[in-house]
Amino acid sequence: MDITDFHRDFFSLDGKNAIVTGGNTGLGQAFSLALAKAGANVFVPSVTEDDGTTRRLIEGEGRRMEFLEADITAPGVPRKIVRGCVDAFGSVDVLVNSAGICKLASVEEFGRAEWDPMVAINLTAAFELSHEATEFMIPQRSGKIINIASLFSFLGGQWSPAYAATKHGIAGFTKAYCDELAQYNIQVNAIAPGYFATKITEQTRANPEANQRVLDHIPAGRWGDVADLMGTTVFLASRASDYVNGHVLPVDGGYLVR
Repeated sequence: MDITDFHRDFFSLDGKNAIVTGGNTGLGQAFSLALAKAGANVFVPSVTEDDGTTRRLIEGEGRRMEFLEADITAPGVPRKIVRGCVDAFGSVDVLVNSAGICKLASVEEFGRAEWDPMVAINLTAAFELSHEATEFMIPQRSGKIINIASLFSFLGGQWSPAYAATKHGIAGFTKAYCDELAQYNIQVNAIAPGYFATKITEQTRANPEANQRVLDHIPAGRWGDVADLMGTTVFLASRASDYVNGHVLPVDGGYLVR
């Protein structure tokens, strides 16, 4: 490719079809809307009932959305999701493994009952969905898999060993799948969000001491807004990132450097 061929269409997702797990709430909703704004249709599987908000946002961009209420850890569901996207839109070009949970407990209280669901949702489901998606991406010789990692892909995880373990696992899985799939022009990368102002962090932000402790660790001096993730998502889903592969990209306001 000559440098004169580069233009803003490299960030366009016109004609592309994406799956975003958990894509109707929280960070997942931001991923879904970002892809729609760039031109993609979005297939959203989630255990959270669709209240119509995400659909209105996506359809307001002139794109299509299909919703499937589903437990991504149930047997056969990952295949159902991927084939549902292909049946609805004609292809699967982008997969964002966004769904995840985090349960907190002390080491003494953190047992298999806490460990198993997090491994199933955060790690195993991401593998199964990616495995199913490659069945379509390999023959078409193109595709983007975007896993959602975490700062705890780099750090320890006090109060949640399973969260840290699964997010370290996501980083390793991203690199392993990249190593095999790059030959088919499929890019596999991960986004590692930092501390974001979402419902899940309300309690921390409402505690002045805890809130300040987080802010003191962020050079940007603020919590992230979900919109801060949207450009990164489009970049990793578009042609602009065709030579970016196996990377875990922190979007953290500089948290990891301090």
